[in-house]
Amino acid sequence: MDIKEYIVANGDKRDCYEVLDVHRNASETEIKKAFRKVAIQHHPDKNPGDKAAEDRFKEATEAYEILSDPQKRAQYDQYGHAGVSGAGGFSSGGFGAGTPFGDIFGEMFGDIFGGGGGGRGRSQGKRGDDLLYNMEISFEEAAFGVENKIEIPFAKRCATCNGSGAKPGTDPKTCPACRGAGQVRYQQGFFSVSKTCGQCNGEGKVVDNPCPDCRGKGSTKDTKTLSVKIPGGVETGSRLKVTGEGGQGKGGPNGDLYVAINVRDHAIFQREDNNVICEIPISFIQAALGCELEVPTLDGKVAMKIPDGTQSGKIYRLKGKGIPSLQGYGRGDQLVVVRIETPTNLNKKQKELLEEFARISGEDIHPLKKGFLDKVMDFIS
Repeated sequence: MDIKEYIVANGDKRDCYEVLDVHRNASETEIKKAFRKVAIQHHPDKNPGDKAAEDRFKEATEAYEILSDPQKRAQYDQYGHAGVSGAGGFSSGGFGAGTPFGDIFGEMFGDIFGGGGGGRGRSQGKRGDDLLYNMEISFEEAAFGVENKIEIPFAKRCATCNGSGAKPGTDPKTCPACRGAGQVRYQQGFFSVSKTCGQCNGEGKVVDNPCPDCRGKGSTKDTKTLSVKIPGGVETGSRLKVTGEGGQGKGGPNGDLYVAINVRDHAIFQREDNNVICEIPISFIQAALGCELEVPTLDGKVAMKIPDGTQSGKIYRLKGKGIPSLQGYGRGDQLVVVRIETPTNLNKKQKELLEEFARISGEDIHPLKKGFLDKVMDFIS
Protein backbone atom coordinates (compact mmCIF):
# COMPACT_ATOMS: atom_id res chain seq x y z
CA MET A 1 0.00 0.00 0.00
CA ASP A 2 1.23 3.52 -0.78
CA ILE A 3 1.47 6.29 1.83
CA LYS A 4 -1.97 7.71 1.00
CA GLU A 5 -3.64 4.33 1.43
CA TYR A 6 -1.79 3.79 4.69
CA ILE A 7 -3.04 7.09 6.13
CA VAL A 8 -6.62 6.35 5.06
CA ALA A 9 -6.43 2.86 6.62
CA ASN A 10 -5.02 4.13 9.90
CA GLY A 11 -6.89 7.40 10.22
CA ASP A 12 -5.78 9.33 13.29
CA LYS A 13 -5.69 6.34 15.65
CA ARG A 14 -3.16 6.50 18.43
CA ASP A 15 -0.52 3.85 18.91
CA CYS A 16 -1.92 0.91 20.94
CA TYR A 17 1.07 0.85 23.27
CA GLU A 18 0.65 4.59 23.90
CA VAL A 19 -3.07 4.13 24.60
CA LEU A 20 -2.34 1.61 27.38
CA ASP A 21 0.88 3.37 28.44
CA VAL A 22 3.08 0.27 28.13
CA HIS A 23 6.40 -0.32 26.40
CA ARG A 24 6.52 -2.35 23.17
CA ASN A 25 8.05 -5.38 24.92
CA ALA A 26 5.36 -5.46 27.62
CA SER A 27 4.30 -8.89 28.79
CA GLU A 28 0.75 -10.20 28.61
CA THR A 29 0.35 -9.59 32.34
CA GLU A 30 1.56 -5.98 32.06
CA ILE A 31 -0.85 -5.31 29.18
CA LYS A 32 -3.77 -6.79 31.12
CA LYS A 33 -2.90 -4.75 34.22
CA ALA A 34 -2.64 -1.53 32.19
CA PHE A 35 -6.01 -2.15 30.55
CA ARG A 36 -7.67 -2.76 33.91
CA LYS A 37 -6.39 0.58 35.14
CA VAL A 38 -7.81 2.47 32.15
CA ALA A 39 -11.07 0.51 32.21
CA ILE A 40 -11.74 1.30 35.87
CA GLN A 41 -11.16 5.00 35.28
CA HIS A 42 -13.09 5.47 32.04
CA HIS A 43 -15.86 2.84 31.92
CA PRO A 44 -19.12 4.48 30.63
CA ASP A 45 -21.15 3.08 33.54
CA LYS A 46 -18.89 4.94 35.94
CA ASN A 47 -18.91 8.10 33.79
CA PRO A 48 -22.50 8.44 32.53
CA GLY A 49 -22.90 11.06 29.81
CA ASP A 50 -19.14 11.67 29.54
CA LYS A 51 -18.41 11.27 25.81
CA ALA A 52 -14.66 11.75 26.30
CA ALA A 53 -14.51 8.93 28.86
CA GLU A 54 -16.56 6.68 26.59
CA ASP A 55 -14.23 7.34 23.65
CA ARG A 56 -11.19 6.73 25.85
CA PHE A 57 -12.68 3.46 27.05
CA LYS A 58 -13.41 2.30 23.48
CA GLU A 59 -9.89 3.24 22.43
CA ALA A 60 -8.35 1.26 25.31
CA THR A 61 -10.64 -1.69 24.65
CA GLU A 62 -9.59 -1.87 21.00
CA ALA A 63 -5.92 -1.58 21.96
CA TYR A 64 -6.30 -4.38 24.51
CA GLU A 65 -8.01 -6.72 22.04
CA ILE A 66 -5.12 -6.24 19.60
CA LEU A 67 -2.24 -6.50 22.09
CA SER A 68 -3.70 -9.40 24.09
CA ASP A 69 -3.95 -11.59 20.98
CA PRO A 70 -0.43 -12.82 19.95
CA GLN A 71 -1.37 -13.07 16.25
CA LYS A 72 -3.01 -9.64 16.07
CA ARG A 73 -0.16 -8.13 18.08
CA ALA A 74 2.42 -9.51 15.64
CA GLN A 75 0.45 -8.10 12.68
CA TYR A 76 0.09 -4.75 14.43
CA ASP A 77 3.81 -4.58 15.26
CA GLN A 78 4.62 -5.13 11.58
CA TYR A 79 1.90 -3.15 9.81
CA GLY A 80 0.25 -0.93 12.42
CA HIS A 81 -3.53 -0.49 12.47
CA ALA A 82 -3.69 -1.41 8.78
CA GLY A 83 -2.61 -4.94 9.65
CA VAL A 84 -5.52 -5.45 12.04
CA SER A 85 -8.25 -3.48 10.30
CA GLY A 86 -11.64 -4.68 11.43
CA ALA A 87 -10.38 -5.59 14.89
CA GLY A 88 -12.36 -2.78 16.52
CA GLY A 89 -16.03 -1.92 16.44
CA PHE A 90 -17.07 -2.11 20.08
CA SER A 91 -20.39 -1.03 21.52
CA SER A 92 -20.64 1.14 24.60
CA GLY A 93 -22.64 -1.45 26.53
CA GLY A 94 -21.37 -4.14 28.86
CA PHE A 95 -19.24 -7.12 27.86
CA GLY A 96 -20.62 -10.61 28.30
CA ALA A 97 -18.79 -13.88 28.68
CA GLY A 98 -18.93 -14.45 24.92
CA THR A 99 -16.69 -11.45 24.23
CA PRO A 100 -12.89 -11.35 24.57
CA PHE A 101 -13.36 -9.27 27.72
CA GLY A 102 -15.73 -11.47 29.73
CA ASP A 103 -12.88 -12.89 31.79
CA ILE A 104 -11.05 -9.70 32.59
CA PHE A 105 -14.19 -7.79 33.59
CA GLY A 106 -15.56 -10.74 35.53
CA GLU A 107 -12.33 -11.11 37.45
CA MET A 108 -11.82 -7.43 38.19
CA PHE A 109 -15.20 -5.80 38.50
CA GLY A 110 -17.77 -8.46 39.38
CA ASP A 111 -21.11 -6.62 39.49
CA ILE A 112 -19.70 -3.08 39.48
CA PHE A 113 -21.25 -2.27 36.14
CA GLY A 114 -24.68 -3.69 36.69
CA GLY A 115 -23.96 -7.19 35.39
CA GLY A 116 -22.09 -6.01 32.30
CA GLY A 117 -18.94 -7.83 33.40
CA GLY A 118 -20.41 -11.27 32.85
CA GLY A 119 -18.07 -12.78 35.43
CA ARG A 120 -17.33 -16.45 35.89
CA GLY A 121 -20.00 -17.46 38.35
CA ARG A 122 -20.49 -20.92 39.74
CA SER A 123 -23.24 -21.58 37.18
CA GLN A 124 -20.72 -21.43 34.35
CA GLY A 125 -18.53 -24.11 35.90
CA LYS A 126 -14.82 -24.52 35.50
CA ARG A 127 -13.19 -25.32 32.18
CA GLY A 128 -10.75 -28.22 32.09
CA ASP A 129 -7.02 -27.69 31.69
CA ASP A 130 -5.37 -27.75 28.28
CA LEU A 131 -2.86 -30.56 27.70
CA LEU A 132 0.34 -30.55 25.62
CA TYR A 133 1.67 -33.67 23.91
CA ASN A 134 5.08 -33.65 22.18
CA MET A 135 5.13 -35.88 19.10
CA GLU A 136 8.25 -36.77 17.11
CA ILE A 137 7.75 -37.82 13.48
CA SER A 138 10.01 -38.61 10.53
CA PHE A 139 10.83 -36.26 7.66
CA GLU A 140 8.64 -38.28 5.28
CA GLU A 141 5.72 -38.33 7.75
CA ALA A 142 5.95 -34.56 8.07
CA ALA A 143 5.92 -34.24 4.28
CA PHE A 144 2.97 -36.49 3.49
CA GLY A 145 1.11 -36.74 6.80
CA VAL A 146 0.55 -39.64 9.15
CA GLU A 147 -2.04 -40.90 11.60
CA ASN A 148 -0.58 -41.88 14.96
CA LYS A 149 -2.12 -43.29 18.09
CA ILE A 150 -1.10 -41.63 21.33
CA GLU A 151 -1.83 -42.24 24.98
CA ILE A 152 -2.68 -39.26 27.12
CA PRO A 153 -3.61 -38.92 30.79
CA PHE A 154 -7.11 -37.83 31.70
CA ALA A 155 -9.26 -37.54 34.79
CA LYS A 156 -12.34 -39.73 34.78
CA ARG A 157 -15.34 -39.47 37.07
CA CYS A 158 -14.73 -41.38 40.28
CA ALA A 159 -16.92 -44.49 40.28
CA THR A 160 -16.91 -44.72 44.09
CA CYS A 161 -18.45 -41.31 44.79
CA ASN A 162 -19.95 -40.72 41.31
CA GLY A 163 -17.93 -37.52 41.03
CA SER A 164 -19.19 -35.82 44.19
CA GLY A 165 -15.87 -36.15 45.99
CA ALA A 166 -17.69 -37.15 49.18
CA LYS A 167 -17.36 -40.45 50.98
CA PRO A 168 -20.19 -42.85 50.03
CA GLY A 169 -23.15 -42.27 52.33
CA THR A 170 -22.28 -38.59 52.80
CA ASP A 171 -22.91 -35.47 50.71
CA PRO A 172 -20.95 -32.29 50.08
CA LYS A 173 -22.08 -29.37 52.25
CA THR A 174 -22.85 -25.81 51.32
CA CYS A 175 -19.72 -23.70 51.60
CA PRO A 176 -19.96 -21.59 54.79
CA ALA A 177 -17.77 -18.84 53.36
CA CYS A 178 -19.83 -18.02 50.25
CA ARG A 179 -23.08 -19.76 51.31
CA GLY A 180 -23.15 -21.71 48.06
CA ALA A 181 -22.71 -18.72 45.74
CA GLY A 182 -19.19 -19.69 44.68
CA GLN A 183 -18.13 -16.06 45.11
CA VAL A 184 -17.49 -13.71 47.99
CA ARG A 185 -18.20 -9.99 47.82
CA TYR A 186 -16.45 -7.18 49.63
CA GLN A 187 -16.23 -3.39 49.49
CA GLN A 188 -13.21 -1.68 48.01
CA GLY A 189 -13.78 2.04 48.37
CA PHE A 190 -17.11 2.72 46.69
CA PHE A 191 -16.80 -0.44 44.55
CA SER A 192 -18.45 -3.74 45.37
CA VAL A 193 -16.04 -6.41 44.17
CA SER A 194 -16.80 -10.12 43.74
CA LYS A 195 -14.07 -12.76 43.84
CA THR A 196 -14.06 -16.54 43.49
CA CYS A 197 -14.45 -18.13 46.89
CA GLY A 198 -11.10 -19.42 48.10
CA GLN A 199 -12.59 -22.05 50.39
CA CYS A 200 -14.62 -23.93 47.77
CA ASN A 201 -12.80 -22.65 44.64
CA GLY A 202 -16.09 -21.44 43.19
CA GLU A 203 -17.87 -24.78 43.59
CA GLY A 204 -20.28 -23.54 46.24
CA LYS A 205 -19.84 -26.77 48.20
CA VAL A 206 -17.18 -28.28 50.42
CA VAL A 207 -16.43 -31.90 51.29
CA ASP A 208 -15.99 -32.73 54.98
CA ASN A 209 -15.68 -36.49 54.47
CA PRO A 210 -13.66 -37.02 51.27
CA CYS A 211 -13.98 -40.13 49.13
CA PRO A 212 -11.11 -42.56 49.93
CA ASP A 213 -10.50 -43.35 46.24
CA CYS A 214 -10.35 -39.86 44.73
CA ARG A 215 -9.54 -38.00 47.99
CA GLY A 216 -12.32 -35.52 47.45
CA LYS A 217 -11.42 -34.57 43.89
CA GLY A 218 -14.37 -36.38 42.30
CA SER A 219 -12.12 -37.89 39.63
CA THR A 220 -9.31 -40.42 39.31
CA LYS A 221 -6.35 -40.52 36.94
CA ASP A 222 -6.43 -42.76 33.90
CA THR A 223 -5.08 -42.89 30.34
CA LYS A 224 -6.85 -43.00 27.01
CA THR A 225 -5.75 -43.72 23.47
CA LEU A 226 -6.43 -41.19 20.74
CA SER A 227 -5.84 -41.38 17.00
CA VAL A 228 -4.32 -38.11 15.82
CA LYS A 229 -4.11 -37.28 12.11
CA ILE A 230 -1.07 -35.20 11.20
CA PRO A 231 -1.54 -33.34 7.88
CA GLY A 232 1.19 -33.27 5.27
CA GLY A 233 3.35 -30.16 5.28
CA VAL A 234 3.84 -29.72 9.04
CA GLU A 235 7.24 -28.82 10.41
CA THR A 236 9.02 -28.59 13.73
CA GLY A 237 7.13 -26.13 15.91
CA SER A 238 3.72 -26.82 14.34
CA ARG A 239 0.91 -27.29 16.87
CA LEU A 240 -2.31 -29.17 16.25
CA LYS A 241 -5.39 -28.56 18.38
CA VAL A 242 -7.70 -31.43 19.29
CA THR A 243 -10.78 -29.79 20.76
CA GLY A 244 -12.25 -31.19 23.95
CA GLU A 245 -9.55 -33.83 24.56
CA GLY A 246 -7.82 -31.98 27.37
CA GLY A 247 -8.56 -32.04 31.08
CA GLN A 248 -12.08 -32.73 32.29
CA GLY A 249 -14.11 -29.66 33.19
CA LYS A 250 -16.04 -29.26 36.43
CA GLY A 251 -19.46 -28.17 35.28
CA GLY A 252 -17.77 -26.54 32.28
CA PRO A 253 -16.29 -27.72 28.99
CA ASN A 254 -13.24 -29.95 28.75
CA GLY A 255 -9.91 -28.39 27.90
CA ASP A 256 -8.17 -28.94 24.58
CA LEU A 257 -5.23 -31.12 23.60
CA TYR A 258 -2.34 -29.49 21.76
CA VAL A 259 0.04 -31.74 19.82
CA ALA A 260 3.47 -30.13 19.33
CA ILE A 261 5.38 -31.49 16.33
CA ASN A 262 9.12 -32.21 16.23
CA VAL A 263 10.48 -33.50 12.92
CA ARG A 264 13.58 -35.72 13.03
CA ASP A 265 16.54 -34.73 10.86
CA HIS A 266 16.94 -36.66 7.60
CA ALA A 267 20.19 -38.28 6.46
CA ILE A 268 19.86 -36.90 2.91
CA PHE A 269 17.25 -34.15 2.77
CA GLN A 270 16.97 -30.72 4.31
CA ARG A 271 13.90 -28.49 4.24
CA GLU A 272 13.68 -24.85 3.26
CA ASP A 273 10.07 -23.62 3.27
CA ASN A 274 8.32 -26.18 1.05
CA ASN A 275 11.47 -27.01 -0.92
CA VAL A 276 13.68 -30.02 -0.29
CA ILE A 277 17.45 -29.61 -0.60
CA CYS A 278 19.61 -32.60 -1.51
CA GLU A 279 23.37 -32.46 -2.03
CA ILE A 280 24.76 -34.97 -4.57
CA PRO A 281 28.50 -35.74 -4.69
CA ILE A 282 30.06 -36.42 -8.14
CA SER A 283 33.64 -36.93 -9.29
CA PHE A 284 35.48 -34.24 -11.20
CA ILE A 285 35.52 -36.61 -14.22
CA GLN A 286 31.70 -36.87 -14.12
CA ALA A 287 31.51 -33.10 -13.80
CA ALA A 288 33.90 -32.57 -16.72
CA LEU A 289 32.43 -35.13 -19.12
CA GLY A 290 28.80 -35.11 -17.96
CA CYS A 291 26.85 -38.10 -16.74
CA GLU A 292 23.43 -39.43 -15.79
CA LEU A 293 22.67 -40.02 -12.11
CA GLU A 294 19.91 -41.58 -10.05
CA VAL A 295 18.82 -38.92 -7.59
CA PRO A 296 16.78 -39.78 -4.46
CA THR A 297 13.53 -37.87 -3.92
CA LEU A 298 10.62 -38.18 -1.51
CA ASP A 299 8.80 -40.09 -4.26
CA GLY A 300 11.68 -42.47 -5.03
CA LYS A 301 14.69 -42.30 -7.37
CA VAL A 302 14.61 -40.27 -10.58
CA ALA A 303 17.15 -40.11 -13.43
CA MET A 304 18.85 -36.73 -13.89
CA LYS A 305 21.38 -35.67 -16.53
CA ILE A 306 24.42 -33.72 -15.42
CA PRO A 307 25.80 -31.73 -18.39
CA ASP A 308 29.52 -31.64 -19.11
CA GLY A 309 31.43 -28.80 -17.53
CA THR A 310 29.24 -28.70 -14.41
CA GLN A 311 30.76 -26.66 -11.58
CA SER A 312 30.62 -27.47 -7.88
CA GLY A 313 27.67 -25.76 -6.18
CA LYS A 314 25.50 -25.82 -9.31
CA ILE A 315 21.82 -26.18 -8.39
CA TYR A 316 19.31 -28.14 -10.44
CA ARG A 317 15.58 -27.96 -9.79
CA LEU A 318 13.19 -30.92 -9.85
CA LYS A 319 9.72 -29.36 -10.10
CA GLY A 320 7.03 -30.64 -7.77
CA LYS A 321 9.30 -32.99 -5.82
CA GLY A 322 9.28 -31.00 -2.59
CA ILE A 323 6.98 -30.74 0.44
CA PRO A 324 3.20 -30.57 -0.09
CA SER A 325 1.68 -27.27 1.04
CA LEU A 326 -0.01 -27.42 4.43
CA GLN A 327 -2.89 -25.45 2.89
CA GLY A 328 -3.25 -28.04 0.14
CA TYR A 329 -2.01 -25.90 -2.76
CA GLY A 330 0.60 -27.88 -4.70
CA ARG A 331 4.11 -28.88 -3.69
CA GLY A 332 7.49 -27.29 -3.46
CA ASP A 333 10.50 -28.34 -5.54
CA GLN A 334 13.60 -30.40 -4.87
CA LEU A 335 16.85 -28.49 -5.24
CA VAL A 336 19.76 -30.74 -6.18
CA VAL A 337 23.11 -29.19 -5.24
CA VAL A 338 26.11 -30.70 -7.01
CA ARG A 339 29.27 -31.13 -4.94
CA ILE A 340 32.41 -32.14 -6.84
CA GLU A 341 34.69 -34.42 -4.84
CA THR A 342 38.43 -34.00 -5.17
CA PRO A 343 40.13 -37.43 -5.41
CA THR A 344 42.52 -38.40 -2.63
CA ASN A 345 45.20 -41.09 -2.18
CA LEU A 346 46.19 -41.01 -5.87
CA ASN A 347 48.80 -43.59 -6.96
CA LYS A 348 51.85 -42.67 -8.99
CA LYS A 349 50.26 -43.46 -12.36
CA GLN A 350 47.19 -41.38 -11.62
CA LYS A 351 49.33 -38.42 -10.59
CA GLU A 352 51.43 -38.68 -13.79
CA LEU A 353 48.30 -38.74 -15.92
CA LEU A 354 46.88 -35.68 -14.19
CA GLU A 355 50.16 -33.80 -14.53
CA GLU A 356 50.23 -34.72 -18.22
CA PHE A 357 46.65 -33.49 -18.56
CA ALA A 358 47.65 -30.22 -16.93
CA ARG A 359 50.60 -29.74 -19.33
CA ILE A 360 48.43 -30.47 -22.37
CA SER A 361 45.89 -27.95 -21.09
CA GLY A 362 48.63 -25.34 -20.63
CA GLU A 363 47.90 -25.25 -16.90
CA ASP A 364 50.57 -24.36 -14.37
CA ILE A 365 50.00 -26.71 -11.44
CA HIS A 366 51.64 -24.33 -8.92
CA PRO A 367 50.86 -20.77 -10.07
CA LEU A 368 50.25 -19.46 -6.57
CA LYS A 369 53.47 -20.97 -5.28
CA LYS A 370 55.46 -19.32 -8.06
CA GLY A 371 53.76 -15.99 -7.45
CA PHE A 372 54.45 -16.17 -3.74
CA LEU A 373 58.17 -16.94 -4.25
CA ASP A 374 58.43 -13.98 -6.65
CA LYS A 375 56.96 -11.73 -3.98
CA VAL A 376 59.40 -13.04 -1.39
CA MET A 377 62.35 -12.34 -3.67
CA ASP A 378 61.09 -8.82 -4.35
CA PHE A 379 60.69 -8.22 -0.61
CA ILE A 380 64.21 -9.33 0.41
CA SER A 381 66.05 -7.81 -2.54
